[in-house]
Amino acid sequence: MLIGTVIGNVWATKKDPTLTGLRFLVIRPFTTDGKISAESIVAVDPLGAGIGERVLVVFGRAARHCIGRSHDIGFQAAVSAIIDKMELEDGSTIGPTAREDQPAKR
Repeated sequence: MLIGTVIGNVWATKKDPTLTGLRFLVIRPFTTDGKISAESIVAVDPLGAGIGERVLVVFGRAARHCIGRSHDIGFQAAVSAIIDKMELEDGSTIGPTAREDQPAKR
């Protein structure tokens, strides 16, 4: 599993037939050190997440289950949840978007 922020959409008119009707998002992995990750992934979004929202991404069999098209699909990453809040061990609270993050109380 991976926690990430939705940073974009992907449109593809030519694709594997098993992907017809699916929505794709570009997701940047969340880091706890405050630095922006240089990586990004593309995941199928069956839930309707928007740009800037934090999501939980699953891979492999879990992703195919979330997508709901059994094992006969040409994709291995899917949004399985839109995050409302996370609390980290340092006392900081991570919101559904970066604007709603709260630093640790000292």
